[in-house]
Amino acid sequence: MREKIQNSYESLRVLMETLILWSFLSVSVGGAIGIVASVFAHAVEWATNYREAHPLLLLGLPVGGLIIVFLYKIMGQEKNAGTNMVLTVLRSDHDTMPGIVTPLILISTVITHLFGGSSGREGAALQFGASFGSVIGYQLELNESDKKILILASMSAAFAALFGTPMAAAIFPMEVISVGVMYYAALVPCMFSAFVAEYMSVVMGVRTFKIPYLVETVPDFYSSNSLKVILLAACFAVAGSLFCVLLHKSEHAFKKWFKNPYIRVCVGAAAVIALTFLLGTNAYLGLSEELIHASFTEAQGFQHFLLKMLFTCLTLCVGFKGGEIVPSLFIGATLGSAMSAVLNLPPELCAACGMVGVFCAVTNSPISSILISLELFGFAGMPYYCITIAVSYLLSGYQSLYKEQKIVYSKTENRYVNRTTE
Repeated sequence: MREKIQNSYESLRVLMETLILWSFLSVSVGGAIGIVASVFAHAVEWATNYREAHPLLLLGLPVGGLIIVFLYKIMGQEKNAGTNMVLTVLRSDHDTMPGIVTPLILISTVITHLFGGSSGREGAALQFGASFGSVIGYQLELNESDKKILILASMSAAFAALFGTPMAAAIFPMEVISVGVMYYAALVPCMFSAFVAEYMSVVMGVRTFKIPYLVETVPDFYSSNSLKVILLAACFAVAGSLFCVLLHKSEHAFKKWFKNPYIRVCVGAAAVIALTFLLGTNAYLGLSEELIHASFTEAQGFQHFLLKMLFTCLTLCVGFKGGEIVPSLFIGATLGSAMSAVLNLPPELCAACGMVGVFCAVTNSPISSILISLELFGFAGMPYYCITIAVSYLLSGYQSLYKEQKIVYSKTENRYVNRTTE
């Protein structure tokens, strides 16, 4: 009996020590990353506003591209695989994220937005969060397991600070590495760091606690509308898969056609400039947040999501930096909004379904997608969001934004497959 009591005491002591350790580390890291991410968010906002006030800055996009390629070359990061490298490091027992990635990805993303490249910022957040966590883990001489947990917590913090969805941010890094297997040992650190980082972003004026895209007009789900949402989800799955294919094929094609990275980035920049002047609009440059917001108020044209795919491929596949997540949300919002006129559903509901449907299709992260829908849109439309996410996850197949992502279990049967995405 004494031995059992002693063992129970020892187990409780170890658990409490672990909680105290990770509480301290995750709160510290979350606070630090929250500050850095907030400064980065303000820098991107400044770059966007300055470009919009000076439209001819777009003509400098090739110069911005040359600077980015040069910076990565002199820092020895010309073969940096972006978020794919993060996934590789998290599955490795020896690889680490170089500390230089943090300033490189942040500066390069701001340059991309300053000159009008079409990209997001959350992909940059995941990379700099992973780099930051890797450096801190090395400095603290943590073992390999704890280093990985700290990297995950740092990614959660960066994502939460920029995206404003701490619940989804806590789960996303754990879910996206190996779909079907989650590292729950990182749950406490990821949760703590995500909420601390989000709070810091609110303190620094990046965002508020208000739900950004509150959806209140929700028709009865238990009617023909439930069939309509399945059709919507199928469209989002196709759009997400198409976006992934275009990104991967375009990257391969550009590297094959233009082996010199300086020439490659100039060609992509010239194409973005030419298309912008040809279309007579800058709606597809940068984050394109105005069209995302407009998708919630009135039905948009079908051309928007296709053009955003094109602009994003011409930006990210030639050497500019940023991320693919915000373009994915744009694609989903505008496609859903366009479909609302066809299906006679509220545009705000369809735009919301589109955002999480395409996000799920390109990341294969259904749990994170459900949490994002709750944090971005509120609870009223949850039946629509859940069905959209489930169907989109199934029909999107094994495509992904990230070539190094692993799908551990089959999407169609209870079978271990452990395959990389396409």
